[in-house]
Amino acid sequence: MHRFFVEKEQIQNDTIEIIGTDIKHIKDVLRIKASEKIEIASEGMTYICEIEYMDKSKVISKIIDKNQGSNESNINITLYQGLAKGSKMDLIIQKCTEIGVKEFYPLASHRSVVKIKDIKKEQSKVERWNTIADEAAKQSKRDILPIVKEILTFDEMILLLKDKENILVPYEDEKQETIRKALKSMEGNDIHLIIGPEGGFEPDEIQRLKEIGAKIVTLGPRILRTETAGIVSATITLYELGDLGVV
Repeated sequence: MHRFFVEKEQIQNDTIEIIGTDIKHIKDVLRIKASEKIEIASEGMTYICEIEYMDKSKVISKIIDKNQGSNESNINITLYQGLAKGSKMDLIIQKCTEIGVKEFYPLASHRSVVKIKDIKKEQSKVERWNTIADEAAKQSKRDILPIVKEILTFDEMILLLKDKENILVPYEDEKQETIRKALKSMEGNDIHLIIGPEGGFEPDEIQRLKEIGAKIVTLGPRILRTETAGIVSATITLYELGDLGVV
């Protein structure tokens, strides 16, 4: 059964209205017809619905059943991902959405290969990444829709995180502190995971992260590409904290 996401305001009594780009996807790509059933998720609730009516501007469905979604982790990972070139950011957002990451901040640091100077171009990229997250969330049956936020500079990220706890930073020059050991010392369910760009972090950037309480960790003896490090770090975090691969 295909899954779609809506805002709370689109739910009225026993009906749900689907609008926007999902209409074309329902009608022209999936070729779903009236009377067919779909799943709709909103704010952690899952609704089984039957399509009653559709036109070019909306799809109206009737709620048959609803329940609290059970596909979300209680671990809230926010991924601050160093900007990567080409389609690598697309891959990171897609796969980390499938794994269970709940929020993304693209990060522009000193060694970032990708430089975004045009604000319209920046907004276009963020919009595309949110579309990728939306598609991945539907495919993986997420109960909430992860959000890709605005691109942050390193300074902006430091300001955002200065009063936060549970900050993890995989770094190739760290040899002793493992991500497993760091996670065992953390309390609470909110994890802030910071991944460097393709050129890595500058030593002074690592020092600034330490000053706000970040734990610098190793992912092992092999150097991982930035698009691998984000996916691997999120997977390890969810596994170690009892979400992935644990019954």
